[in-house]
Amino acid sequence: MGRLFAWAVFGLLAVGTAAIWLWNDAPSGPTRGGGEARAIPVAAESVERRDIVERLRYSGSLIAASRVDVAPRIGGRLDELHADIGDVITPGQLLAELDDEEVRLELTQSQAEAAVARANVAEAEASLQAARRNLDRTRNLREQRVASQADLDAAETEVAAVEARLQLARSQVNQRDAAVRAAEVRLAYTSLRAEGGTTTADRLVAERHYDTGSVVQANTPVLTLVDINPLRAIVQVPERDYGRLRMGQTVTLRTDAWPDESFRGEIARVAPVFQEASRQARVEISVPNEEYKLRPGMFVRAEIRIGEREQVPTVPLDALAERDNQRGVFVVEENGEGGHVARFTRITLGAIDGEWAQVDGLDTGLTIVTLGQHLLTDGTRVRISEEDASEESGR
Repeated sequence: MGRLFAWAVFGLLAVGTAAIWLWNDAPSGPTRGGGEARAIPVAAESVERRDIVERLRYSGSLIAASRVDVAPRIGGRLDELHADIGDVITPGQLLAELDDEEVRLELTQSQAEAAVARANVAEAEASLQAARRNLDRTRNLREQRVASQADLDAAETEVAAVEARLQLARSQVNQRDAAVRAAEVRLAYTSLRAEGGTTTADRLVAERHYDTGSVVQANTPVLTLVDINPLRAIVQVPERDYGRLRMGQTVTLRTDAWPDESFRGEIARVAPVFQEASRQARVEISVPNEEYKLRPGMFVRAEIRIGEREQVPTVPLDALAERDNQRGVFVVEENGEGGHVARFTRITLGAIDGEWAQVDGLDTGLTIVTLGQHLLTDGTRVRISEEDASEESGR
C-alpha cells in the first residue's frame, strides 16, 4: 500500500507541474472572441494592375543542324587520320587515308591492259587497210578476167574478218579504259574528304570511331561531322499551346553553360502529329550560333512571347493556393472585432509573367495573403506581419 500511495502522489505532482507550465506558456490576452492572440501571422499585399507579357516556357535539347558520318566506300587499313574530335573541318578537306598499295597495283595493271588493247586496235586497223587494198586489186583483176570469182570472194571475206577483229579490239579498249577509270575511282576512295555542308559554315568533328592502323570495312563510319551553325532546339509542346505557335515566332533560349546570356532563335518546324503516349508535338527551333558558344546536347530553356495584356489585375505567384481542387487566393477581411480573417476566394488564372500572374475575379486594392497561406483554411484568423509570417512558415 505504501508503494501504491507513493506512485499516486508522484502522478498528482506531475499533472500539477504540467498544468502550471501550460498556463505560463499560454499567450496573454483573450483566447476566444475576435482577439489577435490565436491569429496566424501572414504576409500580405494588395491586388494591383500592371502590364503582363504572356510567355510560353518549355525545356528541351540542342541538336546539330546536320550530322554526317564519314565512311570509306571500300575496305582497308586506316593509314593516316588527319582530323580529330573538335577540329574545324572545311569543305573538301582531307580527313583520312586508307592504305592504297593494292589499289595502285590494280590501276597500273588496268593501264597496261588498256595499252595492249590500243595496240591491238592499231594492228587491226593496219590489217584492215591491207585487206582493203588486196580487195581492190582483186576486183581489178577480176574485171580483167585475170582473177577468179573465188579469189574475189576470199578477199571480201578477209576484209569482213579484219573489220570484226577491229571492232572487237576497239570494244576491248573501251573495256580496259573502264577498268582504268574504276581503278582510279577506287584509288580516290582511299582518300576520305569532307563534302560540302548544308550551310556555308564549317563543320566540327563530333566523334572519332577508329584510330590509325585499324582495318575498316566498307561503309563503316570513321569520323562523324556536325553542322553547329545554326543549331536546332527541340521542345515538346502540349495540346493547349499548340494552336498558339506559328512558324517564324521569335524564341529566347537560355542554358546553364552561359547563365548570364540569352540566345535568339525562331520556330522553324512544327510537327503535324502528336505523340500518343505524351500528347505532345515536336517543335524545332532554329538557333544561330556564329560564335560556337552553343553545342549539340546542351539542355536549354525556351521562352516564346505570344502576347501582351495591359493593366490587368495581378497577384504574386506566391499568393496562389489550392483547396478542394480549386485554385484561388486568401483575401484578408476584417472580422468586425478588431481582427482579420482569411477568406479563400476562387480565381481564374490568366497569363503569367515572371513572378506575377493575371487573375480574374478580384478587385484592385484587395489585400491577399502572399506568405503563410499553407497554414490557412477559409475563415482562419490572421495577423498581418511579414516577419512573423516568415518565422511561422519555417516551422
